[in-house]
Amino acid sequence: MNVKFLGAARQVTGSSYLLESSGRRVLVDHGMFQERAVEWRNWRNAPAEARSVDAVILTHAHLDHCGLLPKLVREGFRGPIFATAPTIDLAEIVLEDSAEIQQEDVEFKRKRHQRDGRTSPHPYDTLYGPEDVRRTIERMRPVRYGESVEVAPGFEARFSEAGHILGSAVVQVRARHDGSERTIAFSGDLGQWNLPIVGDPTLIGEADAVIMESTYGDRDHERTVDIETQLAEIVRETVRGGGNVVIPTFAIERAQEVLLHLSENLLGGRMPGVPVFLDSPMAIDATEVFLRHPAFMDERARATIASGRLQAAARWVRLCRTREQSRSINDHRGPCIILAGSGMCTAGRIKHHLVRNLGRPESAIVFVGYQASGTLGREILEGRPEVRIHGRMHDVRAQVRAILGLSAHAGRSDLLRWLRGFSRPPKRLFLTHGEESVSLAFAERVREELHWDVVVPEYLEEREVTA
Repeated sequence: MNVKFLGAARQVTGSSYLLESSGRRVLVDHGMFQERAVEWRNWRNAPAEARSVDAVILTHAHLDHCGLLPKLVREGFRGPIFATAPTIDLAEIVLEDSAEIQQEDVEFKRKRHQRDGRTSPHPYDTLYGPEDVRRTIERMRPVRYGESVEVAPGFEARFSEAGHILGSAVVQVRARHDGSERTIAFSGDLGQWNLPIVGDPTLIGEADAVIMESTYGDRDHERTVDIETQLAEIVRETVRGGGNVVIPTFAIERAQEVLLHLSENLLGGRMPGVPVFLDSPMAIDATEVFLRHPAFMDERARATIASGRLQAAARWVRLCRTREQSRSINDHRGPCIILAGSGMCTAGRIKHHLVRNLGRPESAIVFVGYQASGTLGREILEGRPEVRIHGRMHDVRAQVRAILGLSAHAGRSDLLRWLRGFSRPPKRLFLTHGEESVSLAFAERVREELHWDVVVPEYLEEREVTA
């Protein structure tokens, strides 16, 4: 069995891996590139001819893992896509939102460039449209945790809890050829232990090779102060100064988690009862998906929903689905809390709220998730004095804060804990889904502590999986 690294190689986004054995080809994830320096890869022809791919395995519904699937279908892919039921429901929301945002961005850029007399470095076209998304979802097949399924002749996959977002999976893929077997384990994106809403990551017994994410491979998440206390302090301080709290939010898992913490603070009287605007149709729809799949939540989350505490806090939350509802936030007088996508500020409504609040010293921009290198969110978090939004430079005068410990990704110790769960070392560990320096640092750590053979692959590199 051979594996080709089509993305997330020495970078975070664009997860996609092509497995080949006995003339069959299976993709594990096919995500969108989101770092500005490599966005052009989204428009290039797929490194694997779409019609030659027999099946796709999807680990979870984040855009950097599923975002190019409709493009694959548009280019001729006609096989099944295997994922858990919550992943299928969430992927539909994510991909529909992606198609809509692409169309909005194309129209906005075309008008702006025409007005400025410039040409765009990217074609005035979308990667895919709503019809491509519909045809993609039609190809999806639900799989349960613990279930083994034949995804293509000679290929079998087993899905287990990854603890990252609702329905996220660790996947073991077994390929049979001429009486021999090769097994490769994909971590997908691993979560921390004891996160709210989802279960803990599943430990895998053994595999010939492992492909693992390394997003936080160089550090652990600090938890000097509990998350609800950090959030309450930021809100109290900002409201006292008359500003807004703007939270760039990932629509899946992070929005729900932040709402959970805000609700507990509001009901507990630890922060003032100011309006909370959830300005993300995708996050609103995702929350409804969560409520449809309680079996994929942990016991604490199910108990919170059953207690009615979320419903009690709903009087502070205002849902903004339409553009008009989003714009109406500008008419609000007085401090408020705004949750809007996208989480790394790469697109969507968050940019409009940043334009209105970045220049206000009394407001706070609060990051609650990973900010990849080259994204607008990373530039703000790193302290740039000015940033470019919608073609214009904006001064950064607002308070920039980050909530420590609030991450759906495993930290270094959690990643090592997952690796120690193997009963015997794999022949080779491949580290992906991490900035180059981080992946290289974690590779050295694994070599020192576990004495494993570790590789940090390059983009489009091919490797053979041996027993």
